[in-house]
Amino acid sequence: MEIVLLLSLALVIDLALGEPPRLIHPVVWMGKVISLLERVNVGRSTFVQLLYGFVITLTIIGLFTAPVYFMLFYLKSLSFVAYVIVGAVLLKSTFSLRELWRVALRVKRLLLKEKLDEARCELRSLVSRDTEGLPKPLLVSATVESVAESTCDSFVAPLFYFLLPLLFGVPGLFGILGAVAYRVVNTLDAMVGYHGKYEYLGKFASKLDDVLNFIPARLTALLLALASLLSRRGAQASWQVVFGEHSKTESPNAGWPIAAMAGGLNVQLEKVGHYRLGRANALLVPETIDAALKLVQVAVLTWVLICFIAGVIRFAVTT
Repeated sequence: MEIVLLLSLALVIDLALGEPPRLIHPVVWMGKVISLLERVNVGRSTFVQLLYGFVITLTIIGLFTAPVYFMLFYLKSLSFVAYVIVGAVLLKSTFSLRELWRVALRVKRLLLKEKLDEARCELRSLVSRDTEGLPKPLLVSATVESVAESTCDSFVAPLFYFLLPLLFGVPGLFGILGAVAYRVVNTLDAMVGYHGKYEYLGKFASKLDDVLNFIPARLTALLLALASLLSRRGAQASWQVVFGEHSKTESPNAGWPIAAMAGGLNVQLEKVGHYRLGRANALLVPETIDAALKLVQVAVLTWVLICFIAGVIRFAVTT
């Protein structure tokens, strides 16, 4: 029952306590290390930038997974209880539900009070786009899009790589390593994997992130469509938008959960100058954010149930 214990405690920690202090948050330290290494001037050569991007990606993965492996291996031999507690804390650091909901609901409350400038400022913690001057409907759209995409990046994907080692019959320790490695790559992509100054430096991390999110993004779309069905919303519309419009986004993965959300809510989600997903059959209002979070809650519960079932099956097979 190791998998179930680790995941259960990690979920309790996230929902009860939220994010750890920045001083000890592993993802914050990932960001600090990435910022330090990307400052190295490797010149303008495309090849050198690509090579350096490859090196720092593998280096940072090693820096954060090797200590975790040796610490957990030692704790497991010393005390199973200590191993589960520390392992759950580390696993929790790779995903975030409470913080995502907190920020999204804060944006909604600010929009209801017509405090658009404050809402734009708050939204910057969720999206990378320029929020300056966005009208209320597009602020709602950006929030809902971020909620949908973050359901994949911040929850489904880390737990997918936590469970993946089960297929190879290895202990939960390696699942934690998988979740940590995914978080490193996803953080790298967020920091240096975009076009412009870091186009080639972040190319390897960006492409690796695309590969790692290939299955989780489609799985998230499936979970959101299923949530639409269970919530008696537009399940059919969700599937139609997913299969018809997921390719409109620049990212090969982001369009899947966003399209599923757009279809499930029967709205059109738009990033001006980039894409429009879904049909504008309902208005984008602050309450749309509530509806999006409810779909995410159902999708999350479904995914957690699947993870628990996988853990129980693993336990039954190995005993």
